[in-house]
Amino acid sequence: MAHGLRLLDEVIAAVRAVAQQEIMPRYLQVDRQQKEDGSFFTTADLAAQKALIEKLQKIYPGPIMAEEMTRQEQEEQWLRGDTGLWSVDPIDGTSNFLNGLPYFAVSVALMRQGKSVLGVIYNPVSDEMFYAEKGRGAFLNGQALPFKKYVPALPNAMANVDLKRLDRELSEQVAAYPPFASQRNYGACALEWCYTAAGYFDLYLHGGQKPWDYAAGALILEEAGGQMCGLNQDDYWAGPPWQRSVIAALNPDLFIQWRDWVRAHQ
Repeated sequence: MAHGLRLLDEVIAAVRAVAQQEIMPRYLQVDRQQKEDGSFFTTADLAAQKALIEKLQKIYPGPIMAEEMTRQEQEEQWLRGDTGLWSVDPIDGTSNFLNGLPYFAVSVALMRQGKSVLGVIYNPVSDEMFYAEKGRGAFLNGQALPFKKYVPALPNAMANVDLKRLDRELSEQVAAYPPFASQRNYGACALEWCYTAAGYFDLYLHGGQKPWDYAAGALILEEAGGQMCGLNQDDYWAGPPWQRSVIAALNPDLFIQWRDWVRAHQ
């Protein structure tokens, strides 16, 4: 990468500053508006997005695609960003943020030719700063990921599954006949990726994410040694960018078992 670790350090500093200055002072304030797709956004989302865009443009000028832009603006930025595109989610897990659940994050990725080369995800409540650069490993607050050494068998595994975004057949199969021991879903895609990279979750399944949901997290999992694919394609990065599904696991053998089970039950 052109700027090496200095670029990553600058992004980490920018994300931390925006979280402290624009997001946390607004935490637990009831201030919501509804978007056309039914999801919520707040003045914290808008203020954080504006501040991030300003800071990122100074770090590395180029197109920026952010969640609170219009779909047309997002698509225009995506098309302009082949040689370098910032993908930004100012608050991933806005519903959690609004309801006081301390599980939300700022997510920033730098993408080139549709693939992430740098990713930073920060939960300001827990002060968890996850980050990765392509080919340089993944980290949480300076410690290399993953943390977990124990690899369970599939029947003993902990899974993070977003049932809401799966097709009915698969969601019913997962709910009624789970091949794993226990299932969680806390409602913030960016942190779901990171917690899988850390080994807190053994398995991950999601039916469809936007670029700002997966851009930073997928790189962090990949750099932690995790494996991933889509529901219908083996090359994760070749999936439809605006609705990308994921089957993932940290351990390669567990990944194969999980992928095969999911695909057999669609």
